[in-house]
Amino acid sequence: MSPRRPDADVPPGLLLVDKAPGMTSHDVVARARRVLSVRKVGHAGTLDPMATGLLILGVGSATRLLGLVGGHDKTYEATIRLGQSTVTDDREGEVVTTTSAAQVDDAAVRAALAAQTGALQQVPSSVSAVKVAGRRSYERVRAGETVELAPRSVTVHRVDVHRIERPTADLIDVDVTVSCTAGTYIRAIARDAGAALGVGGHLTALRRTASGPFSIDRAAPVEDAAAALAAGGGPGVLALADAAAIVFPTRTLTAQESTALGYGQRIAATGAPGTHAAVDPDGRLIALVEDAGSTARVTVGFPAA
Repeated sequence: MSPRRPDADVPPGLLLVDKAPGMTSHDVVARARRVLSVRKVGHAGTLDPMATGLLILGVGSATRLLGLVGGHDKTYEATIRLGQSTVTDDREGEVVTTTSAAQVDDAAVRAALAAQTGALQQVPSSVSAVKVAGRRSYERVRAGETVELAPRSVTVHRVDVHRIERPTADLIDVDVTVSCTAGTYIRAIARDAGAALGVGGHLTALRRTASGPFSIDRAAPVEDAAAALAAGGGPGVLALADAAAIVFPTRTLTAQESTALGYGQRIAATGAPGTHAAVDPDGRLIALVEDAGSTARVTVGFPAA
């Protein structure tokens, strides 16, 4: 293993990772830490081990952005199997019911999935990462507890059906694209559509392709993205200021304003609503700022290493 170096030796930034199957989000973070030999790495928007696709990591002071980028709408490519339900609502769980979907026609499939759009009260899977009294729901289930989770408000903007296939006489596989708010469980859509059809359903494939303005097109395997960050940039890497500018409008500071914000002082108001990414004359992100009357105040600071 390479010797540990100070976190300050690695520039802060976001890693756009194309997560491989079989890895937890924590596994991805651990691999990034190993490659970079730094401690301060976090992630936004958990992906299940079965899932692949876009996982956003923050390194160094960029971890302060994670809470602000993880709440964006998400886009997924998924395959739903109708005719079987599983204990986990995905292919990794034991099959608990099998009901022939032979009599379910394509129009009924499309209608059941269309009913899973709009504002929903969605019950997460009992083996989700939702915390119950301080412990993850899946940890309680694995310990033998019975867990019933409360519904949560989510919005599914659309479910686009691309293909309906019948791998056997009794099963139906449906390829879809789902656009939804953060916190939506795609496997719950599969479960609930299958229940509405009376045959059960679960998820057999899931890939996140976008999170807000961030796309899988710019992502790379975690080891490659981490190595690129250490080298100063490359595939899968967004420098701190570039990442903030994608999410927020930019305000270019004077040298005097940069110094003032660096000390947490207020500067003249930006004159526009919302959060702005304040960058110094050299393009370094100093802070996120918001107007408060006639002045702008720091909401998140990014001190120099």
